[in-house]
Amino acid sequence: MKCSFCGSEIRRGTGIMYAKNDGTVYNFCSRRCMTYMIMKKDQRKFKWARNK
Repeated sequence: MKCSFCGSEIRRGTGIMYAKNDGTVYNFCSRRCMTYMIMKKDQRKFKWARNK
């Protein structure tokens, strides 16, 4: 499974799953990725994010 923000691989049994009211589900590797996605930051501006 891959992180919805940075694209890194998430090991089984770890990570955070975030479900919105409209039914979309996001998987995050850390709280940092979840916070930046909720604040609608652009992942292309961060060097540590692999989704470019």
